[in-house]
Amino acid sequence: MTASPDSHSSPISPAVQTAKPNDSALPSSSRPFTLSVLDQAPVPEGVSSAQALRNTLDLAVLAEHLGYARYWVAEHHGTTALACASPEVLIGPIAAATKRLRVGSGGVMLPHYSALKVAESFSMLNGLYGGRIDLGVGRAPGSDALTAAALQRDRRHTPEDDFAQQMQELLAYLWDDMPAEHPFARLAALPGDPAGLQPWLLGSSAQSGVWAAQWGLPYMFADFIHAGGEQIAQRYRQQFQPSTAGATAHQGVAVQVICAETDEQARLLASSYGMRLIHMHSGRRLDTIPSVQTALRFFEEHKLPISTLPAGRRAVIGSPRRVREQIEELAQEYAADEVMIITIIHEHAARKRSYELIAQEFGLPQCA
Repeated sequence: MTASPDSHSSPISPAVQTAKPNDSALPSSSRPFTLSVLDQAPVPEGVSSAQALRNTLDLAVLAEHLGYARYWVAEHHGTTALACASPEVLIGPIAAATKRLRVGSGGVMLPHYSALKVAESFSMLNGLYGGRIDLGVGRAPGSDALTAAALQRDRRHTPEDDFAQQMQELLAYLWDDMPAEHPFARLAALPGDPAGLQPWLLGSSAQSGVWAAQWGLPYMFADFIHAGGEQIAQRYRQQFQPSTAGATAHQGVAVQVICAETDEQARLLASSYGMRLIHMHSGRRLDTIPSVQTALRFFEEHKLPISTLPAGRRAVIGSPRRVREQIEELAQEYAADEVMIITIIHEHAARKRSYELIAQEFGLPQCA
């Protein structure tokens, strides 16, 4: 793949292949796609949560140097294994430490918040950091039921599912398009600068794809949560309606990727991720991301291959060449404009090396 131009010029970053972006006439195998990063701020065994946050800043600076297009931080609550409870708190320091990278949320779990508060916060961030902020929005709780209840201001009853109305209100604030008859139509303009702020819809279900198409938003499908969203992506493209966010569909897919110099090394590193997922699916809790040694003892005790993942979970694991082949195949299946890579590895150095090897294999343009 050839070098991509500077992503600061457009909210939807240019692709890393030479071809017209968003050209549906192109055969799937030759469609361009961008490479980006999703970070859940994993807390490794033996490492403090504060250090995990510093690791996120370190990785973001490296991602910019390596040529990745954007860097998103997730929102998860009630878990000590991931130090990412507030993406908007992380976005500011990441954007301050970088110059070119688009920085955003992957994503803000809107049902927990006021649409106005989210719009104000991200408009301020966008004003501070030169119009390179992304607002990725999701409707999942990002937590267990008890933590979700604790996040609510009004706990007298279970909140109604009014995500569609919340999202439409949020977009009306960002696009200064509130209907005149709406009770909030006369609210003051947003602080900061919403111009260039790019809203996205995130999801792992058919409904999220329908909404993304209806509202004309770029859409990021979480394949690492629910593999097999190709038909959802296809429907999104077919049903897409142009909007203030863009004239054409922009399909992203987020996938777990672990890369090392050899396939065997990558499988060893992936044992930590596999052990964590197995515990999650069985209802057990791990306070941190286990070390490779801890994971190997677990798999040996339970007589499981170290590459075991729970049903329905997909991960791209292997040497640079093998990883590239799998990412390109996944991008073709989704007809993706963008592939967002999430990497859960115990050792921070190994996680950085994984992103380095991928960037080198794809020929991303390094920045000074």
